[in-house]
Amino acid sequence: MASAASPALVGRDTQLRLLTGAITEPPSVIQVQGEAGIGKTRLVRAAIDPLRESEGGRTVLLGHCHQIREPLPYGPVLDALRDVAPALPPHDRLSPLTGVLHGHLPELAGHLPPAPSPPAFDDPRAERHRLFRAVHALLAAAGPVVLVVEDLHWADDGTRDLLRFLTDQPPDGLALVVTFRREELPVPGLPFGHAYRRTPGVRGEVISLTPLDVEGVRRLTGALLGRSAPTAEFAARLHERTAGVPFVIEEVVRSLLDDEGRLPEPDALDRMAVPLLLREAMAERLAGLSPAALRVVRAAAVLGLPADEPLIAAVSAPTPSEPGLGQALEAGVLLEHKDGQYGFRHTLAQQAVYDTIPGPERRQIHHRAMTALSGLDLPPLVQLAHHARRAGDYAAWQRHGAAAADHAAALGDIPLAVEVLEGLLADPKLPHDARGPLALRLSRVAAIGLSHRRVVRILRHLLSDDFLSPQVRGQARLNLGVLLSNQAGAVAAGRQEILAALPDLHDSPSLAARGLALLAMPAWGGEPLSMHQEWMVQAEKLLDDRDPELTAAVLANKVTLAMLVGAPDAFELVGELPVNDPAPAVRRQVARGYSNLYDAAVALGHYAAAGRFADQSRRIAEETGALYPEFLVEMSSIRLDLLTGRWKGLRERAVAAVEMSFEAPLLAVDARLTLGMLALARGEWDEAGEHLEAAGVRDLDSGFLPVAAAASSGLVELHLTRDSPDSAVREADLAVGRLRRKGVWVWGDQLVPAAVLALLKAGRRGVAADLVAEFAAGIDGRNAPSAQAGLDTARGALAQDAEEAARYHALARGAYEAMPRPYGAARAAESESVARFALGDRARAADLVADAGERYAALGATHDAARCRHLLREIDPTGARRRGRRGRSGVLSPRESEVARLVALGRTNREIAEVLFLSRRTVDTHVAKVLQKLGVRTRADVREPRPDDRPGLVES
Repeated sequence: MASAASPALVGRDTQLRLLTGAITEPPSVIQVQGEAGIGKTRLVRAAIDPLRESEGGRTVLLGHCHQIREPLPYGPVLDALRDVAPALPPHDRLSPLTGVLHGHLPELAGHLPPAPSPPAFDDPRAERHRLFRAVHALLAAAGPVVLVVEDLHWADDGTRDLLRFLTDQPPDGLALVVTFRREELPVPGLPFGHAYRRTPGVRGEVISLTPLDVEGVRRLTGALLGRSAPTAEFAARLHERTAGVPFVIEEVVRSLLDDEGRLPEPDALDRMAVPLLLREAMAERLAGLSPAALRVVRAAAVLGLPADEPLIAAVSAPTPSEPGLGQALEAGVLLEHKDGQYGFRHTLAQQAVYDTIPGPERRQIHHRAMTALSGLDLPPLVQLAHHARRAGDYAAWQRHGAAAADHAAALGDIPLAVEVLEGLLADPKLPHDARGPLALRLSRVAAIGLSHRRVVRILRHLLSDDFLSPQVRGQARLNLGVLLSNQAGAVAAGRQEILAALPDLHDSPSLAARGLALLAMPAWGGEPLSMHQEWMVQAEKLLDDRDPELTAAVLANKVTLAMLVGAPDAFELVGELPVNDPAPAVRRQVARGYSNLYDAAVALGHYAAAGRFADQSRRIAEETGALYPEFLVEMSSIRLDLLTGRWKGLRERAVAAVEMSFEAPLLAVDARLTLGMLALARGEWDEAGEHLEAAGVRDLDSGFLPVAAAASSGLVELHLTRDSPDSAVREADLAVGRLRRKGVWVWGDQLVPAAVLALLKAGRRGVAADLVAEFAAGIDGRNAPSAQAGLDTARGALAQDAEEAARYHALARGAYEAMPRPYGAARAAESESVARFALGDRARAADLVADAGERYAALGATHDAARCRHLLREIDPTGARRRGRRGRSGVLSPRESEVARLVALGRTNREIAEVLFLSRRTVDTHVAKVLQKLGVRTRADVREPRPDDRPGLVES
């Protein structure tokens, strides 16, 4: 059989130009995505190889993520940095901070400055941040540098965090390239684990590789043959059989060549199937190897990861006279990787070879792999568990698997711990008597991570069997309830599991206490506050001080309960959390407690305190590897930024949060609320309604009531804006009824004022007055600044005397400014201006409404800004107090930008007039100017202006 050449890159000219351009214009972040075998690595190599060879070329650093990995955070990046020495300046010109890397990169010891003194206190978060900064400084000193991290879908969370840190503010000379399979990412669509937001001045590219078309297949085959391309008929058949995946095409073509390098007739392809096609192609290549080389290749296939020569030799058991590694390399079946490691060019090839090994021989090779790996100074536990299972040594498999999970959890690598335990429990070969302890271990570890779908499925399957003891069943069911309530967002189902677990926990009172403490959280369910408080009392009675983790869990919920309802002693109780406890398990509960406190403080208007709670939660979560609290803080920060006026880029963040929470939409209610309120402020009614409806307003059991109440207030306002007072009252009645049944009025800060406006619009002043009185009584004695501001707003709306209305709205304005809540302050100022105008104080009214309009405009609340302009024209017909700027010739004015945005969204002129409070004739004029200035002929050609183009308060 003749050999085919290694071809040049085919069918990727556009992608190669884009990648090369981005690499040579740092700082840049390039994401290359595509399925297995599609050519991601080849594309990257085609871009970076010329850079290496050019005079004064860039430094290229390569790191790889592996499917079978041990708990070694940052491993791929640190491996890449081992080759950076030639690009570094003398160590006395390096940042002293880079000395932190001595322990991580011993190969660079002679190139780094002395290691700095350790910090005076033990702070893993600070240490991690120092490490990240040191890596950043090292890359900055080595620039220009290209850092390539391959197969990011297999990366550990630490590596993702480090890369995300680098992407936030990349060194000026850094081009970061990551490759990944989108369909295998832990969080779909988010290779860095969170939404990547490009920093201004940083070039960002996403390059997607798709299968080759028939012509591409024909050209690739010709390049492999080193002569003219095959016939169109052969190329079409080959395309059909290989789906246009380049790696499969290459292997199939190599296997089909006869001794003279000729291809068979097209009909030969019809007798082969993919992946059988690839397996047979690899079998053809293996047929020409000597027995020694075949043993080496099979050993490499069983090992799965690139390995050094001694390890491959130990696993292949060669005879001294038959070294096979050289022949395997000469044949191109194995390739030499960096640092003297040998392996396959692609995982598809490795799997194809593995499938050709007979079962008995495969088990023997796995046994030899276990023996060889066990003798290493630091035995790789995950790999040992893998080989033990494949070798059929089930006792060793359980032993190594459990140890690997414990080791990963101890190092904070929760996803790997969950993955290992899931694999054990999902395997039918696991003995029944081993399932209970492993199920408990999995449920405990999963409760502090993010993964839940497979865990929930496995736990439910285990709970359906009768072999579990009542105590084990109760513990597993309790942990399942926690998982459902938290990570899965299925609060109603989670609460049912917890209630079902309690009878089985009569011999474990501390565990029962934890279940009761979770039920005591008042933000979910239809029970009144008194029931939640009773559950908390029962939980405290059952506590056993000998279990500090469960004690911390119950205390965290107790403090959260107090904060959520605005208890006067809530902040005092926060001081009881065991922040400095030496046990990571205890501090994980504290991290969860602080994330819940953050959410509660946001709901009540304690924004400064919320920031402190968030910092504490993040710090402790990162120290202990508790992913879920960090995730909660990230989601809740979207709502805090909405309330505190940090709207720039907020919509994009919220959209990304919704996308990453598609498996558990109730976890994205903060983002949905934010998207709904932003759309409402911009006059995008349909989008506002869609998002607000999705914020839990209809889910009476699983909805997070503080957010649901705020979303209901938005829906009430939406109905009023659309002149549907009856719909507004129905929405208000439903939401107020939920608050009334719960008995926690502090969450009505936005809902009650909106409900009062709806009732007044419907002519039900008496009902509105009763609601305000009930609200005032409900928040009396509570520490809830936003609720008090909401009460002043509601009283101002209810007041029939203009002086009284102005006074209440001024109080609300001052309270919102103190929080700060800019949008709320603008609404209060707008309402106060109406009252001042009714009192005849035109000057003060004009100033107030002009100020409100400018606040709205600065936020991007275009509909609200337009309403203020309309009111300002009524208050100040002469225009003496109108402020702003006119658009220059050829440049859209702020008003025209608003019109252009609505045109781009498909709004009619009548709808635009309603949103911007303009006449139809004025809108017609603005649309004509937009078309003229943009140089387009039709409305369909108008594109939405850039988000940074914020309109001012202007007439044009």
